Amino acid sequence: MITSSVLLWIGGLKTNDLENKILTNAIKAFDHLRIRVGGSLQDQVIYRVGKQAKKCPHFKKQETGLFGFSKGCLHMDRWDHLNNLFNQTGAKITFGLNALIGRKQSSQDNSLMTGEWNHKNAHDFMKYTASKGFKIDSYELGNELCGSGVARRIEAEQYGKDMIVLKKLVQKLYPDPNTQPKVLGPGGFYDEEWFNTFLQTSGPNVVDGLTHHIYNLGAGVDPTLIDKIQDPFFLDQVAQTHKDVSTTVKLYGPWSGAWVGEAGGAYNSGGKSVSHTFVNGFWYLDQLGMTSTFNHKVFCRQALIGGNYALLNTTTFIPNPDYYGALLWHRLMGKNVLSATHNGSPYLRAYSHCSKKTAGISVLLINMSNSTAFEVSVVEDMNLYPNEEKKSLEDISGDSNQREEYHLTPKDGNILSDVLLLNGNPLKLTESLEIPSMNPQLIDAALPITVAPDSIVFATLRGFKAPACS
Repeated sequence: MITSSVLLWIGGLKTNDLENKILTNAIKAFDHLRIRVGGSLQDQVIYRVGKQAKKCPHFKKQETGLFGFSKGCLHMDRWDHLNNLFNQTGAKITFGLNALIGRKQSSQDNSLMTGEWNHKNAHDFMKYTASKGFKIDSYELGNELCGSGVARRIEAEQYGKDMIVLKKLVQKLYPDPNTQPKVLGPGGFYDEEWFNTFLQTSGPNVVDGLTHHIYNLGAGVDPTLIDKIQDPFFLDQVAQTHKDVSTTVKLYGPWSGAWVGEAGGAYNSGGKSVSHTFVNGFWYLDQLGMTSTFNHKVFCRQALIGGNYALLNTTTFIPNPDYYGALLWHRLMGKNVLSATHNGSPYLRAYSHCSKKTAGISVLLINMSNSTAFEVSVVEDMNLYPNEEKKSLEDISGDSNQREEYHLTPKDGNILSDVLLLNGNPLKLTESLEIPSMNPQLIDAALPITVAPDSIVFATLRGFKAPACS
């Protein structure tokens, strides 16, 4: 199962943006969208609360600072405004804490941060948050500090010990186990030895979600970015990472779960003419399907707002194509993941889950070919009864004789368009700035599903009697 999630960097939103009706409606449409608050600068943030925050400057550009910035302040009135938005929209919040407070740079390695985490400022912030009744789903410690790190790194043993400290803080400040936030980490790129050591050090029932980041498409400025997105053989390469993370959880942290804590496809804000357009959905929806098959629980998309890979236009907040793809995934694909295979072209991707709200299954079909259409017939092939023939859709669809189909295509057939068509009609905000209705076509269930070139299809097969969905 994969829950849709997005990343939000709080420095990227002005106060009046928090009251923007499009933003509010875009979050509400998911009915409890998970939002991760954090990112590259979270390990520079000082929380303006308590005795530990006497000096709390604004962020400034600083050549010697982490990612070229100084330390900066999160004021509690700003946090209050954000939580008004979160409460109004029903968002589930993952908050990324500063993990570098109290540490010093190693004299032998400038990237290595040594010493214990000073948790006092985080304690005061979490205490304030709990006292205000702000709902936090999970806390994550640090951003991209694992393995070789990005700009800074922490040794696995020390990070494991710090995670125990965070777990105790959460248990102290949120004593009710029913509302106690989860603890996540390490929030960086997978390194097998580092991740294994971290879980062994932190021990049982400390880490609830093992978070790793992926940017498997490379740099956003890469001129071959669009080719990578349409290449199923290239997209398959990251599957090994998802498999390895799942194996690490199974061997060293079975009490936790694997999460993709951040993924934007292409790093450094994504591709200027690619990451906000229809074609990016080939990568994004394929990743949602792929990570589900490797037992990941959450996939956090970089980003909700900001950069070329944002789900919402950075200036107008109008949804980009991937927003609608994520929304259909969220509404149609249930928790139970089914094995889905086909004997056709590798340019056709197929994923299936039990349906989220109805009896039956939902399938996702992605056609990365620009010239070949596919006719897809759904059959049950469990190999449990080798002497029996495969059952056709007519045999297993019960009384339902219609199938719900959602065909996603780009405007004018241009895969670099940021206008998405649903069953041939452009998806546009309503006059009242609401997210438009996304209604399916009803198709005879006995007919194959037609997947046009350069298109994405969700289909719900009501009454399909998959044993895992009963």
